[in-house]
Amino acid sequence: MSVAATTLAPPVRLKEGKALPILTVLAALAVVWYLGAVWLNAPQVRERLERAGQPWSATDLVAGTWAMERPVLPAPHQIAVELWDTVVDKPVTSKRSLVHHAGVTLSATLAGFAIGVVLGIALAIGIVHAVTLDRSLMPWIIASQTIPILAIAPMVVVVLGNLGFTGVLPKAVISGYLSFFPVTIGMVKGLRSPDPIQLDLMRTYSATRAQVFSKLRWPASTVFLFPSLKVAIALALVGAIVAELPTGAQAGLGARLLAGSYFGQTVQIWSALFMSAFLALVLIAAVALCERLVVRLRGGRP
Repeated sequence: MSVAATTLAPPVRLKEGKALPILTVLAALAVVWYLGAVWLNAPQVRERLERAGQPWSATDLVAGTWAMERPVLPAPHQIAVELWDTVVDKPVTSKRSLVHHAGVTLSATLAGFAIGVVLGIALAIGIVHAVTLDRSLMPWIIASQTIPILAIAPMVVVVLGNLGFTGVLPKAVISGYLSFFPVTIGMVKGLRSPDPIQLDLMRTYSATRAQVFSKLRWPASTVFLFPSLKVAIALALVGAIVAELPTGAQAGLGARLLAGSYFGQTVQIWSALFMSAFLALVLIAAVALCERLVVRLRGGRP
């Protein structure tokens, strides 16, 4: 692709209307958000203005709803200011830095994701190659996801704490518990995706079970693996954040959310939520990049 084509790509996409719908939706959400902030915060602002005993107008009311210290629903610009203060202005080593808290949560997320991927792939291989495991394990794997994670997390933390395991490991276990399920289901479907005629062809070549797995089943499963990994990495992040709530952690996005709820700092809560969403986007993008690299190495078109 030429330099001119690369330079003109974003305007061309915008002209073709690919970005305009997204910008329109974002603008509509911003308008609805500001109106919702006025509606939810107005009773408190009105009470404060009336208590002051001074004349006030609708403009004063609206301005007050968008500038409350502890609003019911913070305005978007308040969250943006908080994000700038805690991400850019604060040093990374500060306990008030969202980058610091995101790093703590990220470590548990990646550890739990690794546990979930290894466990999910191992279970899928066993289920595909052993009928007994398919009939015995698969119903329990599905049933495991019907239990709310909020009910499991405190028990896991307490049990592992009594065994002497603290810090990242309990959070990683909870994170891995959530992330192994999509990997297992995706890999089972992927390992079973080759056509029967392809399996018969491998048998005519006297291929061993290991050769069938490495040369046919595993390459075919990658199409299903990476979409499962995108779901799993997002669930791993959710598990890491949820795991930080019952542990009373002093660092992490979950601890930031918990502290904000204790002290009624809704702006802090929303900024932590936005940081969590951004972290999820980065993690999913990283998995997507790995997918593109694998496809390219296999000779496919990314």
